Amino acid sequence: MKPLGEPLRHLRLMSRMGETIGADLSGALAAGRLSNQEWANMVTRCRGCSAPDRCAAFLSEHEEASAPMPGCRNADQLMQLKGRRA
Repeated sequence: MKPLGEPLRHLRLMSRMGETIGADLSGALAAGRLSNQEWANMVTRCRGCSAPDRCAAFLSEHEEASAPMPGCRNADQLMQLKGRRA
């Protein structure tokens, strides 16, 4: 089993991906639309990704995007949160 990536790096990548697609992860957590456990699960999924450099490059190339990069392990959850912004 591949070791998980560095927690802070992946937390930052995940948060930036949310911002890039218009999903406010911190706001969703504060408003109760995202539980602490769901947040932790998303970070863990991100830490298991084998392409964090590709993710960082995607984020550097896209100030805004309609969806996460192809292959994002949190794409479904991010798109759901994007749809529940209010």
